Amino acid sequence: MAQAAFAPEPAPDHAEPAQQPTEPAQQPTELSFDVLRWHDEPWTAQLALDLLPETNGPKVEVLSGSVIVTPHAGYDHQDAELGLAYLLKQAARRAKLWLYLETNVVSGDDLFIPDIVILDVPGGGRTTMGIGHAVLLGEIVSPGSRRKDIIDRPREYAAAGVPFFLRVDLRNRVPTIALYELVEGEYRPVAAAAAGTRFVMREPFEFSIDPADLLGEEAPPEDPDAEG
Repeated sequence: MAQAAFAPEPAPDHAEPAQQPTEPAQQPTELSFDVLRWHDEPWTAQLALDLLPETNGPKVEVLSGSVIVTPHAGYDHQDAELGLAYLLKQAARRAKLWLYLETNVVSGDDLFIPDIVILDVPGGGRTTMGIGHAVLLGEIVSPGSRRKDIIDRPREYAAAGVPFFLRVDLRNRVPTIALYELVEGEYRPVAAAAAGTRFVMREPFEFSIDPADLLGEEAPPEDPDAEG
């Protein structure tokens, strides 16, 4: 914006020399989540990657201009994620595909961190990967994010053209697995199984498992008299 014209009054004969303008305050060089408090413009994937610190704690995603922070899920979620990924990774590598857990996937201005990411290229040395390289994205349904994992994310991944979507549901500790294939812009189920039966998929690579194998033993009841 152009500044209004301004004519200063003549300075007195013994006026103090004008003060030099101070340097603008520099933003801290260390990345911090404090930026979430003062950045009031729409967020993009690149802004989040530039301004927010890497974290092994909560997931930090960007959707439609907003930052979404999600805490770690429970022990069943972690147990199933690690066990499934270990077995899936071996099958994926035989098909010359690469599997990663909870890595940055960029779709336009959005930043997703799916539980399971299977790519058609290796991600070594990269911080992010474009969603166009995703062959399969998978989500393990958490109690606090059922709508996101069951409705929102499949819709978003389908809109981005991801060929396959895998969903694992651990509700009531009875694991189920379902695979969906993108057909005419929508995911359609191609394989599904619950604990005690065999989940078998043929595409994008061959893989089978009894969903019951995804969960370990149940935790003992909490002792109300235990310290801590």
